[in-house]
Amino acid sequence: MTSHEFFNLELGRFGENVILMKNVLLGIIVMAITWILILFLRKMILQPRFIIDKVDAKRRNSVFLIIKFLGWTISVFIAIKVMGFEITALLFGSTALLIGLGLGLQNIFKDFVSGLFLLFEGSLKIGDIVELDGIVGKVLEINLRSSEILTRDDVTIIIPNSKFIVEKVTNWSHGSDDVRFTVNVNVAYGSDVERVFYCLEQTMEENSYISKTPKNYVRFKNFGESALKFELIFWSKHGFIIDNVKSDLRRIVYKKLANEGLNIPFPQRDIYIKEMASTFKDKSGDKV
Repeated sequence: MTSHEFFNLELGRFGENVILMKNVLLGIIVMAITWILILFLRKMILQPRFIIDKVDAKRRNSVFLIIKFLGWTISVFIAIKVMGFEITALLFGSTALLIGLGLGLQNIFKDFVSGLFLLFEGSLKIGDIVELDGIVGKVLEINLRSSEILTRDDVTIIIPNSKFIVEKVTNWSHGSDDVRFTVNVNVAYGSDVERVFYCLEQTMEENSYISKTPKNYVRFKNFGESALKFELIFWSKHGFIIDNVKSDLRRIVYKKLANEGLNIPFPQRDIYIKEMASTFKDKSGDKV
């Protein structure tokens, strides 16, 4: 078989369209070129490069996912075209099938469209710390139908993208990596307030997980029933492990206050028993 005969070999028919070997090979070449271009763009966009380095890593990831989706979509249509199929005829011919699939796969299409919204809006990016349904986690992947969230218990949860669109989601990292947190501390009445302020401020200054800007500060929150109430207010980029950061702060605060002779009180109640004026009788009628 000559090369001319090989390339013009008829592989089959689809309606009036003849599927030739050369057209199939062209379609494969188109897909291969798209794959190579996407790998090249991935390296150029996701790794710091001159101008693109001015855009934060989370935004670069969203840009790459959008380009990847558009690239593969265009590539598939080009591959179908070069293989000899009329795209318009295929779309019109499969209208009934698409309607049937749409009715049966409504949730999947809803998640798919939601994924596109997430990518184009940029409201959710890889690496963001989010809270959904009481679960706090880090976004690992944003795919077209679902997203992967890593919880603080090192459990990966697959969440449909539609939940991020229609439900209330708290994005701790949206707009800035620094998130504001608080830790409450109670100190006994009679304590030197200025020494309390000094201990709490020093504790935050010495913690490497707390951002230097914005400036952290201590607030004298209120006079409690049995304690003076203070509040440590700080910003941190480590929202995913913030419970560990707070634990370290409480541990150091307790040690510093103890060294300064400042006590953390516990609730106390004084109970007074009032003597009953009435007397009681036993079953025989005698007074007791």
